[in-house]
Amino acid sequence: MSALAFTSPLLLLALVALPILWWLLRAVPPAPIRRRFPGVALLLGLTDDESQTDTTPLWLLLLRMAAVAAFIIGFAGPVLNPDRESPGSGPLLIAMDASWASARDWTSRTNRVEAIIREAGRDGRPVALVALTDLPALDETNTLTFQGAEAALTVLPGVEPAPWRAGPDALAWASALTGRFDTIWISDGLNSPETADLVQAFSQRGALSVIESARNVFALPPAVFEDGAISLNVLRAKGGPDRVMTLAAIGPDPNGNEQTLAEIDAVFPAGETTSNARLSLPTELRNRLRRFEIATQRTAGAVSLTDDALKRREIGLISSNEGQEAQDLLSPLHYLRKALAPTADLIEVGLLDMILANPDAIVLADVATFSDGEAEALAEWIENGGFLVRFAGPRLAAASLESDDPLMPVRLRAGGRSVGGAMSWGEPKSLRPFGQDSPFFGLSVPEDIQVTSQVVAQPDPDLAARTVASLTDGTPLVTRAAQGQGQVVLFHVTANAEWSTLPLSGLFVQMLERLAISTRPAEISAADLAGTTWVLEERLDAFGEVRRSDIAPGVAGEVMAQRDLSADLPPGLYSDGERVLALNVTASDTEITPASWPAGTLVENMVAATETPLMGLFLMLALALLAADILASLWLSGRLAGPRVKGPVAVLLLAMSLWSPQDAHAQTTEDNLALAATSEVVLAYVRTGDAQQDRLSQQGLTGLGQSLFRRTSVEPADPIMVDLETDELSFFPLIYWPVVSGQPTPSAQAYAKLNRYLRTGGMILFDTKDANLGGFGSSTPAGRKLQQLARPLDVPALEPIPSDHVLTRTFYLLQDFPGRHASRDVWVEAAPADAERVQGLPFRNLNDGVTPVLIGGNDWASAWARDERGAPLYPVGRGFGGERQRELAIRFGINLVMHVLTGNYKSDQVHVPALLDRLGN
Repeated sequence: MSALAFTSPLLLLALVALPILWWLLRAVPPAPIRRRFPGVALLLGLTDDESQTDTTPLWLLLLRMAAVAAFIIGFAGPVLNPDRESPGSGPLLIAMDASWASARDWTSRTNRVEAIIREAGRDGRPVALVALTDLPALDETNTLTFQGAEAALTVLPGVEPAPWRAGPDALAWASALTGRFDTIWISDGLNSPETADLVQAFSQRGALSVIESARNVFALPPAVFEDGAISLNVLRAKGGPDRVMTLAAIGPDPNGNEQTLAEIDAVFPAGETTSNARLSLPTELRNRLRRFEIATQRTAGAVSLTDDALKRREIGLISSNEGQEAQDLLSPLHYLRKALAPTADLIEVGLLDMILANPDAIVLADVATFSDGEAEALAEWIENGGFLVRFAGPRLAAASLESDDPLMPVRLRAGGRSVGGAMSWGEPKSLRPFGQDSPFFGLSVPEDIQVTSQVVAQPDPDLAARTVASLTDGTPLVTRAAQGQGQVVLFHVTANAEWSTLPLSGLFVQMLERLAISTRPAEISAADLAGTTWVLEERLDAFGEVRRSDIAPGVAGEVMAQRDLSADLPPGLYSDGERVLALNVTASDTEITPASWPAGTLVENMVAATETPLMGLFLMLALALLAADILASLWLSGRLAGPRVKGPVAVLLLAMSLWSPQDAHAQTTEDNLALAATSEVVLAYVRTGDAQQDRLSQQGLTGLGQSLFRRTSVEPADPIMVDLETDELSFFPLIYWPVVSGQPTPSAQAYAKLNRYLRTGGMILFDTKDANLGGFGSSTPAGRKLQQLARPLDVPALEPIPSDHVLTRTFYLLQDFPGRHASRDVWVEAAPADAERVQGLPFRNLNDGVTPVLIGGNDWASAWARDERGAPLYPVGRGFGGERQRELAIRFGINLVMHVLTGNYKSDQVHVPALLDRLGN
């Protein structure tokens, strides 16, 4: 597609007349000058070395043809990078995918949608704005509700991306629509099974065009623990060149503050869409992990929440015959080791030492008696949140237990019960299906599990409530009771196969997992989730932020197993009271691929090229060529004094006289700079040598000047970029100095000017743009560069802005000074040690009142920057909170300029009562 268009292309037909013009111009040469000379007869017979042609010279003819062609092209309205959106007519549907994959460039998307809505408003078209992840209800006729462009613009700020993708519901909704309308689909760039059908559904209603971003989409499936390390797969939708993505493991430090625990790089080979990274962490760090993130991506798909699948628990095992020689299959701990060793760290030491190690659970296999102090220590450990699991056996059956033993969930009958033998009470018993209140609910009970012996609980009013598994005759098999903040669980059978076949079955491992004794598999099966209820504790938004969930209804395990993310099942961390399950945007088998559009679908880039009218340029060119033609005609006719030069040389000299080279950033002379800087209030910024940063500084001070013009009596002119080496600084009340790690260090002469500027009332605002991460910026590249730049300066002692500093009230009452970042650490000149407070004045008296240096890292220029229409250029925060932060940044900038211009005016005693009254209100 061409990048040049014309608003009146029919005018270009006039170019056909150029050959006729060529003929006319050749037939009508410039008229020669007639001079009457009586002695002309004496010249007869002489030859003239110079003769005049009877036709127009070729070079002049071409000059005139070019001038006419420039006029024709100019009036045809040429436009560079024209807006390709056709005006159209009738209703317009703007369908936004609004999924997690859209969050990476959400600001660009909303800006493009705003432009589309305004264009529709100019064309008189009604608009319907729909997010396919939050579908509106249709009326009885399945007709969309369209509204005016102004009303649609008020709806746009409320549209937010969702942490899931549109699915079959969006296709059903689109297929049900009736009526005629055009559609613009703002795609998230990913393919889905419904893409082709959605294209067909929208195309049936009218013209369809698709807008998608060229940026790649990255995703991070759940981490898996295998072969002693954490395995992380990283996905990208489109292949491309080699790329390295940094993965961060996030979790709390020992003080509970969330931080990055580890980082690892995932390398994408050229053309590949999958990369794998393996991370080895100590058990203690792995158990503190909360999530993994792709460092440069802010989407829900780039975040992988972790749950019990990565937590390797520490389990203490103690047996009654510990240390005795016995065959493995007869050992009470043999089956427990087999069941727990793959997923837990086992500890086998003395009970008192084990309590000091504070494992996640302690398992006692047929332990009936305790030595001095063990029972008390174990009971205290349980009261403080410990988890004790006991298995029965001959010793426990023969022991005499107290009725209120805190280490038992129920009271037991002495002697136990034996079934299936010659002296038994009946046939061997099997397990009864688990009840809904049991943590084992939903697990299948194999028919071949038989129980031949057990310890029997004494009848008790609370026995039924404490029973979580029972035999077919109703006798308890597993009982549980809370003790303080902990729990005690008793299996009424042995941990080996002596009393039952339960330890020989897979159900034994599943029951231990349900009790949260062992680490569960990475993927929980539908059978494991059956019969459970889960509550959302932390939710994941589309931008990858983890937030505490408000009150949320329980979700059935069967619904969790389907993993159909929606408003009713958002991604996040779910809990059933004992276990934690992470529901991520992507699963281990998820694949992401770029959108595949059917043939004939019009697809445009998200960022449209800026439309540039060229009419003025072509008309100026035509006028310049006509001026050259006039000069050339005067020269040919002899009306210009001086020696005549032949045609082509004349054109060259004429062109050289009309053209004078200009630097794109031409430096004004010292006089012009002084005139420009002193005739009006002018803010300045330091040339850093980084073109992008210098442009950002200019945009930021321009935006601040617009805010000053609208809100105060200060009407600043356009900001000026100063070169510390060549320009005079004393003309400017405030100089903004963004610190760039690669900028050159000024010379000694420049530092002399800077120190003179600081001593004579000027102010320099240093901005490291690093959010003061290192404390005064010292540990960041920009912070270190600031120290290097400021070392030769005559900078006074500094301190963080006090809460009563005059900057907090120069124009607005402020206590925070954010920019694009919101760090509170902003440094100003420290008050003298002997500074006294004025009677009745709550603010510090800072002598002349103006601090010569102000240092911070909040990137104020990005927050101030606005375009010529007054719209913000760069994002600050998210949502309404971000706009509030931008407003505070503008207020800080206004306070700063007013402080420089008025000095300590606000510290005047007469303003104290009014200020105190405002602060009180």
